[in-house]
Amino acid sequence: MKKISQLTLTSLALVLLILVPAACRTKKTVVQEPKVIPTTETEAPKIPPPPMDTTVTDPPDFIPAEPTVETFPSDIEELNRYVQRQGYLRDAFYNYDESTLDDAAQAALTASATWLKGKEGAGYSLLVEGHCDERGTEQYNLALGDKRANSAKDYLVTLGVDAGRIRTVSYGEERPFEEGHDNASWAQNRRAHLVLVR
Repeated sequence: MKKISQLTLTSLALVLLILVPAACRTKKTVVQEPKVIPTTETEAPKIPPPPMDTTVTDPPDFIPAEPTVETFPSDIEELNRYVQRQGYLRDAFYNYDESTLDDAAQAALTASATWLKGKEGAGYSLLVEGHCDERGTEQYNLALGDKRANSAKDYLVTLGVDAGRIRTVSYGEERPFEEGHDNASWAQNRRAHLVLVR
């Protein structure tokens, strides 16, 4: 039995010799490399670097507009239609049986005086026509038309238009702007009509 216990001890010693050094060894950690997941997207194109010799110019702050030159018709009748359409010359309208200028008539004549004193209108003379509606006698309407034309002329002169450039005429009811026989037509016919002349 001594031999068996010796053999057991020897075997045990052998097993210990094998196992103890293996247990004392240091553990090595295994580092896993990241897995590359294939993608179906294509790579973005590479942008070439900018050229080294680049000049940047600041845009101008103000770009002047091309000057527009307004051309006026050479025919005097067409010119009168043009300046009326553009609002350079505006007629003064009057109330029934009156020759005094209300606020609207003064505003119209002020706009006309501004154009007449400006570069474009300074070369023209002006005829102020006095008009009336059909009510009243012919003689009465001629006298009322004269008062209307002169009140418009006087107001233009106070605004700085040279009196030597302005003539007046009364047409009374002879040249109506509207042929109707109602209040709307009569209101259109009570006016001082401004006409450019050479």
